[in-house]
Amino acid sequence: MLWIAIAFSALVVAFILLGISFKQKNWKLRPRQILCLLCLLLIIPGVFATIPAGHTGILTTFGKVEDQTLEAGLHTVLPWQQVICMDNRAQKASVDMSCFSSDIQEVSVIYSVNYQIRKENAQKIYKTIGVDYYNTVMTPCIQQAVKSVIAEYTAESLISSREELSKKILEVLTPALEEYNIIVINTAVEDLDFSDVFTNAVEEKQVAQQKKLKAETEQEQLNLEAKAKAEREKIAAEAEAEVNKIKADTEKYAKEQEGAANKALAESLTDELIKYFEINAWDGKLPSYYVTGTETVLPILGGTAGSQTTPDTEGVTPEVTPEA
Repeated sequence: MLWIAIAFSALVVAFILLGISFKQKNWKLRPRQILCLLCLLLIIPGVFATIPAGHTGILTTFGKVEDQTLEAGLHTVLPWQQVICMDNRAQKASVDMSCFSSDIQEVSVIYSVNYQIRKENAQKIYKTIGVDYYNTVMTPCIQQAVKSVIAEYTAESLISSREELSKKILEVLTPALEEYNIIVINTAVEDLDFSDVFTNAVEEKQVAQQKKLKAETEQEQLNLEAKAKAEREKIAAEAEAEVNKIKADTEKYAKEQEGAANKALAESLTDELIKYFEINAWDGKLPSYYVTGTETVLPILGGTAGSQTTPDTEGVTPEVTPEA
């Protein structure tokens, strides 16, 4: 700022001196004083520099890059110095390129990068690369990173690995641009485009896989139904066998109980008990016939059938008279 004050003071002194007439010994405005005003108008634009927001000013003196940088705002510079503005804001660039996968399939890729320069090293970027650092450095680095990573994948795997692909490219690209004081904020694979032949082949494969999956699903459903049916039949057979076993055990138990009861009854019967039941069961009537030892049925004398000479025994069960 000191040199500006000195220059301004010199112009004021010159302006005053040019208005003095030593012969007439007076001072007034003269045409020659206009030269001082023109010099002032020429100096003012050259001593002030404005740096827009989001930019860094690079100061050069006769083409030599100074070590200092200028922040956004108004600055004073020497008339023979030049200020170059470099954008230090986050920027986006998209690169459209053609790559090849590991199975030699051509892939058209649109890759985008968000980046910004290190503003504290802006003068170094300008000195070593220049203002057009994107085309000079970034484009080749981006293409190399994308192509090298895509070459590790088959064309088919690229379709389902876009997120992993972006991550790997970022890991390769970040250190490559860091060497040039360029910061990679984030990246993205915006589009992957394959040839029509490959796209049709992939679609046909997907259709075939879907049909196969459907057939496998239907077969699995049939297998499950058959298995369920077999399980049901097995359970039903086991249940029936259990029921039959229970029935057999029940019948066996009933027979055992009946046999035990009959045995107990047979053991408890005596001749006196049998006669007792016979007496209780007699209705008080004497039999009309009795069977002899020769199996001849004869009427009992004095009975109600005594007048019958020939008893009809056919179809009639003879009433046996117990022996006295």
